[in-house]
Amino acid sequence: MSSTDPTYLGKVTVVSGSSITVKLSESLASGMAIIGGHTYRVGQVGSFVRIPLGYQDLFGVVAEIGASAAPTNVEASTSDTGRWMRVELAGEAIGDHFERGLSQHPNVDDTVHLVTDKDLKRIYGGEGDSQIPIGTLSSAENITVRLSLDALVTRHSAVLGSTGSGKSTTVASLLRSIVGHGVGADTSGARVLLLDIHGEYAAALGDVARVFSATPQPGEHPLFVPYWALEAGELLDFVTGPLSDNQLIAFTDKIQELKSAALEATPRPGINSRLLTVDSPVPFSLKAMWYDLIDFETKTLKGAQKNIDALEEAGDADTLTPPKYEPHAMGSAGPFMNTGAKGIRRQLNLLRSRLLDRRFDFILHPGPWEPDVSGRTEQDLDTLLRAWLGHDKPLTILDLSGVPSIVLVRLIGCILRIVYEALFWSREKTEGGVLRPLLIVMEEAHRYVSPEAGDVASDVVKRIAKEGRKYGVGAMVVSQRPSEIDETILSQCGTLIALRLSNPTDRSRVKGALPDNLSGLMDLLPVLRTGEAIITGEAARLPVRTRVFLPAAEHLPRSSDPDVTAAWRRRRVAEGYDRVVASWRAQQTTATVSDAVIQREAVTDGPMEDQNDDS
Repeated sequence: MSSTDPTYLGKVTVVSGSSITVKLSESLASGMAIIGGHTYRVGQVGSFVRIPLGYQDLFGVVAEIGASAAPTNVEASTSDTGRWMRVELAGEAIGDHFERGLSQHPNVDDTVHLVTDKDLKRIYGGEGDSQIPIGTLSSAENITVRLSLDALVTRHSAVLGSTGSGKSTTVASLLRSIVGHGVGADTSGARVLLLDIHGEYAAALGDVARVFSATPQPGEHPLFVPYWALEAGELLDFVTGPLSDNQLIAFTDKIQELKSAALEATPRPGINSRLLTVDSPVPFSLKAMWYDLIDFETKTLKGAQKNIDALEEAGDADTLTPPKYEPHAMGSAGPFMNTGAKGIRRQLNLLRSRLLDRRFDFILHPGPWEPDVSGRTEQDLDTLLRAWLGHDKPLTILDLSGVPSIVLVRLIGCILRIVYEALFWSREKTEGGVLRPLLIVMEEAHRYVSPEAGDVASDVVKRIAKEGRKYGVGAMVVSQRPSEIDETILSQCGTLIALRLSNPTDRSRVKGALPDNLSGLMDLLPVLRTGEAIITGEAARLPVRTRVFLPAAEHLPRSSDPDVTAAWRRRRVAEGYDRVVASWRAQQTTATVSDAVIQREAVTDGPMEDQNDDS
């Protein structure tokens, strides 16, 4: 290839494994090149190069520029002011077929060329391929960067970036690209479930999503998660606190008894008394459990055989009113204490307190999924799954911003367990994940998947990361602290989308999880622009530095910084801090001090009466 070729950069001087050193051409007088009417930046870290080898082309990513990239055996006088470049080889193409990995290496003096738009189309494929556009190349804004939709979903991904790096906007842009895959294509079969911890995405994606919230606003649906779908141990840990072995047996035996009775009264498909376990997702009443156990704990007995209840006043399970018994007395006259009591009165008091706490209604009083005292419910889990996964929108947003922190992690674990178990066991049905895959996007993942978490959410996410690919359940982990994410989970993310990261511990975790030898490229993480990312892994055929598409103003998430200068220059208006307190107490941003009463009167059209008789 002639050195007069406008794409010519230089020649290979050293080959070492997947890394090569390139001596840049003397003809490169500037850092810009105009080829075919398009402008390209030359010699930028993160840009692509091409090395032709007969019918085959090798492709690599620029990892280092300057004197430090020069071979160690080159004399300083001949280093030519640092006109050297280190390239990490990433893949090869024969004709229009691109494949990651290398079947051969270049030789010394092979020519190295700038990658043009035509070359990148060979790498990323055409618009009709399984590629989705997500942004543009940082080194050439006219070139669209595409990711493999299949690999992005099934091989899992991670979006990592410090606060203010554009992480939420990137996620919103990615999801809009995913559900809008293919212009004019039918995307009604897409299924994406987004766990929104801060309530940022309803405004950004509301037009393509159905939104469920614990504190629903107009146009949103109430979020209910039935407590009886939790594993018994996780549920009891929340409603009763720590239990000894004997106390745990008392509660689990009662749960098993109530579930068995409810199943006998209302048979449910797929389960019978022989298959029933304490963890089976069968409805039972927490109120009935509380009443039966508190009755047993507080009862007193009388009679010679101590077999007559000394009941004064019956309680009520529905209103959580305990029964009243005659106080036990000393001596042989009675009434006598129940010697079979399990010593769980304190735990039962906590259970009653939880049931009366309105903050937990979405899980302990889950609307039509709340069992009555006999265990009957208006609706079963099929309607819940249909509401989350079977509606006509491609995206489901579960807004968890109004959920108390004490139950947030348990709630996330319950949601993930319901969804994953349902799709795992229905993998051979049309609603299962194999025939209709699901992508679960987990915002602020470090809050519940840290190495020390040890909770049900962490366990389910690990299971999805390890096994989800086979059953059509993909994960997108979103976090501002990658160092706090369990290493097992991060290592299973086949695609990494790394935005600006300032913390050295976070950067080292990202470098350690990279599938490519791109330490030089990763050194750019602290200086990336807002909304700019380095993408590498399964979905990106080549590691790429890209500027993610910025959504329209009306589709931006509610995560932007306040405009301090404008706000502080604005003249103060009348402020009512009673409204602040009202919202605080109601735990709702739209709460008001008093309901506005507007009297409306009908207006009728007719001839105007003369208001001045003397005129």
